[in-house]
Amino acid sequence: MMFAVADSSNTFDIACHPSDGALRHDLGKAHPGQLYISKGTTMNMLTTSAINMLAAVALTFGVTSTVESATTRQETIQSVGPVVHYRSAKVQGLDIFYREAGPKDAPTVLLLHGFPSSSFQYRTLIPALADRYHVIAPDYPGFGNSSAPDHTKFDYTFAHLTDVTDDLLGQLGVKSYTIYIQDYGAPVGLRLALRHPDRVTGLIVQNGNAYKDGIQDFWKPVETYWADPTPANRNALRKVLTPELTKWQYLNGVKDPSRVDPDTWLHDQTLLDRPGNDEIQLDLFHDYRTNVALYPEFQAFFRSRKPPTLIVWGANDAIFPADGARAYLRDNPQAELHLIDSGHFALEDSADEIVPLIRNFLGRTLAGH
Repeated sequence: MMFAVADSSNTFDIACHPSDGALRHDLGKAHPGQLYISKGTTMNMLTTSAINMLAAVALTFGVTSTVESATTRQETIQSVGPVVHYRSAKVQGLDIFYREAGPKDAPTVLLLHGFPSSSFQYRTLIPALADRYHVIAPDYPGFGNSSAPDHTKFDYTFAHLTDVTDDLLGQLGVKSYTIYIQDYGAPVGLRLALRHPDRVTGLIVQNGNAYKDGIQDFWKPVETYWADPTPANRNALRKVLTPELTKWQYLNGVKDPSRVDPDTWLHDQTLLDRPGNDEIQLDLFHDYRTNVALYPEFQAFFRSRKPPTLIVWGANDAIFPADGARAYLRDNPQAELHLIDSGHFALEDSADEIVPLIRNFLGRTLAGH
């Protein structure tokens, strides 16, 4: 017997099979594949209203036990969140760490971290998205739990970080992605977009700069180093690697500092203090000039491709001020801009505001994927 059940999010085609008493349903395009409600079978995310309707259908046909089991599982997922896996892959001879969660056949959301952080900065966002999406968050070489070879043995450039990220995605079989770019994530993610424009299903921009409008006072010592890369100018940037500046990056511009977990800057500083990591970061400071040189190409991509774009930008960021956020609208007027009353790492204190915006954006832009 076949019939349909619908709620505000999904339409289900239901089949009740008298031979085994199982209740089966097939989700639509937003949830690829078939999910079966029967003994010994797990189920992915269903809306609460859908489960209630399925339960009512099940009662009609006397198959209550399996729906009760499905309901219990859904309640568990909602209470503890999706499982996050902590994995590593061998890429170009390096151990590249990445966090992964969500169904692998769902649309992929690629989270690219900033300086001085790692995929750790997405520890809250990953489970908030992984009920519906395949989420991947890698650590670049020299960051987080990935290999950090000496800077004399590895070329620490943004082009090379992109090479490694691209190779990792190839190993994982990821063919398309919405890219979340924050800080260093912008030059890595937008380089990926230039290499594989057809793979980009959307952009989520959180204090990830692509315009000279966003390069202001904070960058003056760095620009001095670009223009004249002497040892003195290089050493002048070491203050950016100190505990005081790491903490400042998280708290500057934040309305309520008590909302920011101190583990963030302590975690980052511990990794910055590893022997030789200072030289890695100074090499990347110098190479950042190549990102600015690519800004016209990034902007041409925005104009020609007009990828679905959500901008959620900490408006009080002193590193990349809000002028950099507004500039995106010049080349992609359809981009959606939200200025958040926060700083550089806006997710840390404003996830309750940002996550619903992201879920709404992904729900609209990935509905057909």
